[in-house]
Amino acid sequence: MDTHLLLLFLGMDLLLICTPGPDMLYVMARSLGQGRRTGLTAVAGICGGYAVHTALAAAGLAAALRAVPAALPAMKYAGAAYLVFLAVRTLMALRNRGGHALAAPTAEPSGKVLRQSLLTALLNPKGLLLYLSLMPQFISTGTGVPLGFQLTALGLLHIVNCALLYGLVATLTARAGRALTGTPKAARRVSAVSGTLLLVVAAATLGTH
Repeated sequence: MDTHLLLLFLGMDLLLICTPGPDMLYVMARSLGQGRRTGLTAVAGICGGYAVHTALAAAGLAAALRAVPAALPAMKYAGAAYLVFLAVRTLMALRNRGGHALAAPTAEPSGKVLRQSLLTALLNPKGLLLYLSLMPQFISTGTGVPLGFQLTALGLLHIVNCALLYGLVATLTARAGRALTGTPKAARRVSAVSGTLLLVVAAATLGTH
């Protein structure tokens, strides 16, 4: 593969990942509300979603989705609706504990968070748009390397970048969350902020073009 194109893609990909978007906000919401373990589990789920995107793109399904323009808006609305569901459930859980004002929210099981995060990533059209519009610009047709292999390599590089940067975001946000949750009541307030942040992620997902 063309080393120059790989370096260009690396720089562009890091810039895009560092730009606050639905994925980063989602990781922050999970980490702030439920701690580092949950945040890192969310990162693993998001990376798993991108691994599926990579496999689909390498198989040529990304081109098929481009040929069916209605597919991306449908995914966008489905993803936003799922995030709203998660946010409402988080906020309702706090409301249902009204008689136990000092009860701090507990972290969800890792397997559940992993499944939710994977589905969130799969329904986020930003991931597919990355494969549809950005990655083809960094594929060289004159190297003799199969296009599917090149696309897979770029996808894996993107996954590694996401794991490192979002993992750092999860760790730092969780530390901030711990600093803000000195009492169970304060912990509930942070969890309420987390639920609200999920609503912001849903709005950001709807704003993805």
